[in-house]
Amino acid sequence: MSDVAAIEQFVKKYKQLKAEVAKVIIGQDDVVNQILISIFSGGHSLLIGVPGLAKTLMINTIAQALGLDFKRIQFTPDLMPSDILGSEILDENRAFKFIKGPIFANIILADEINRTPPKTQSALLEAMQEKAVTVAGHHYKLSLPYFVLATQNPIEQEGTYPLPEAQLDRFMFAINLDYPSFKEEVEVVKSTTSDDEVIVNPLFTAEEIISYQHLVRRIPVADNVIEYAVNLVNKTRPNGESATDFVKNYIDWGAGPRASQNLILAAKTHAAIHGKFSPDIEDVQAVTDSILRHRIIKNYKADAEGISEEQIIKDLL
Repeated sequence: MSDVAAIEQFVKKYKQLKAEVAKVIIGQDDVVNQILISIFSGGHSLLIGVPGLAKTLMINTIAQALGLDFKRIQFTPDLMPSDILGSEILDENRAFKFIKGPIFANIILADEINRTPPKTQSALLEAMQEKAVTVAGHHYKLSLPYFVLATQNPIEQEGTYPLPEAQLDRFMFAINLDYPSFKEEVEVVKSTTSDDEVIVNPLFTAEEIISYQHLVRRIPVADNVIEYAVNLVNKTRPNGESATDFVKNYIDWGAGPRASQNLILAAKTHAAIHGKFSPDIEDVQAVTDSILRHRIIKNYKADAEGISEEQIIKDLL
């Protein structure tokens, strides 16, 4: 099948996938889109939202519709790296046997990731970057496709450990989850307080998802679009030559090269799901917020004046 025909087929399957997810998840269209864009781009996502906004249900539903294996890890202050990766035990023949931890699945929900100390958070780093883990000197490959979706609660900050910048940078997207609208909340209450059971049908195989990830990477991008994305990221660096006065005033630290790579990959996927055969500048702009939000470190002046990351990104665009 040619790449043109493959993109047309991808658009159809993507619409079916959205309809399947919408059986359970009411509203949150933009959030679902961004999670799916990061999956088909081969990236990971960080969901930031208050409790009770169906974060777990959303990712569980997406995993079911994608036909993938799903595991949830509840991050707590006493969670150990071995609780995530697995550990070696002595079997009845006095030989060491490796028992796999919950990280061995296609989709991992790392719930409240900032509730666990950095040592345990770092157990995810190798898995996210290398799609493999090392336990007791043995290297284990994870089954593909592999996607980590972490959630973070922005209001309860007691007893939390902020994610280190290196770990934040591993996430392709940081997605803000907001309260549903009045109409959506009425629908949510109606559908969740009845006895109707909704069946979510798996629409993809793991092989299909991997082939679509390769298809996204094969999409050509014009040089001016790549230059636009790199220039946008360069503008976030206060010491860079293209930094504006606004950036110099309010940013301590800008985004690294991984942001430029992610902007182009996500723009390619954004173009593909809209049936375009090559991304343009609008596709880059559509994914900019979620890619730059967690990579910009504001200074004390921005905090004092109540300047948000979104305002800074708006100024850049």
